[in-house]
Amino acid sequence: MKNYNLIKKIAALLFLAIFGLIACTQNDRAKNWGGKAEITLPKGQKLINVTWKEANLWYLTRPMTAQDSAVTYTFQEESNFGVMEGTYVIHERK
Repeated sequence: MKNYNLIKKIAALLFLAIFGLIACTQNDRAKNWGGKAEITLPKGQKLINVTWKEANLWYLTRPMTAQDSAVTYTFQEESNFGVMEGTYVIHERK
């Protein structure tokens, strides 16, 4: 009976862990768990700035000019202990 209760507890923990990872949004995984997320901006938009507001990523864009070229930006977190560092990649398209 002890083994059965232990197996039930382990199964419940695995279920919660898997559900937690599935339920997390791309932003949550990148920001809180050290994941990687990507955004492709609408065609013809130039990235100006990006910031976090709680769990949401906000980015400022402007229309590209004829002189602008499409660039890919990589924003990387550098944490104090070097663990669970997130990465956000933002792609522009001309």
